[in-house]
Amino acid sequence: MQSKTIRALLADDHAILRKGIRMLIDAQPDLEVVGEAKTGREAIEEARKLKPDVVVMDLSKPELKGIEGTRQICDELTQTKVIGLSTHKDSVYVRELLRAGARGYLLKDSEDDDLLRAIRA
Repeated sequence: MQSKTIRALLADDHAILRKGIRMLIDAQPDLEVVGEAKTGREAIEEARKLKPDVVVMDLSKPELKGIEGTRQICDELTQTKVIGLSTHKDSVYVRELLRAGARGYLLKDSEDDDLLRAIRA
C-alpha cells in the first residue's frame, strides 16, 4: 500500500531559501511542494486555494507576520498544519506561534532532516 504524499506550501520572503527548501522536499518520494508565498497575505491566499497538508511558515514576512498568518490558516483550514521556521531563538516567539496554532517550530539553522521529520510528523 502506497502512503499519501504530503503536500507542502512554503511561505518565506527569501527566494533562495524557498528554492533550497523546495529542492530538499521535492527530493523526497513522500513529500511535494504545491506552492510558495512571499508574504503573509500570499501564504493565506495560497493555503485557501491549495489546501496543503503543511505550511512551512517564516515568522518575519512582509504585509502580515507569520504568527498572524499562522493564526488565520489554523482557524480557517483545520486540516492544514503549520510549522514555524525562523531565526528567532527567543522563547516568546515559540510560545506565540504555538498559541496561534502551529504544530512545531524550527530554527533556520536546523538540520535538513529535522525539517523533513517535522513535515512528516
